[in-house]
Amino acid sequence: MPIAVDIDVMLARRKMSVGELADRVGITPANLAVLKNGRAKAVRFATLAALCEVLECQPGDLLRWEAEDAGGGRRAGTDAAAGRPVRRA
Repeated sequence: MPIAVDIDVMLARRKMSVGELADRVGITPANLAVLKNGRAKAVRFATLAALCEVLECQPGDLLRWEAEDAGGGRRAGTDAAAGRPVRRA
């Protein structure tokens, strides 16, 4: 999927656990894990807004677009945390 999720980056920056974030946002840790690991097919704006409020960030800090190559894999994108090009497999 060309949308990459960087919730783990923000969790590390805020020194917060997945369980604590789930509690503060009001979703189950299992649903947060699905979103965090990029397996979610959709996210509600209310959930995204709650994540941003708790993590004190913008939606673009949590989600980014990565182009896919012709074979369906990801092409080089940028690392949102470091702002530098990375190669994703």
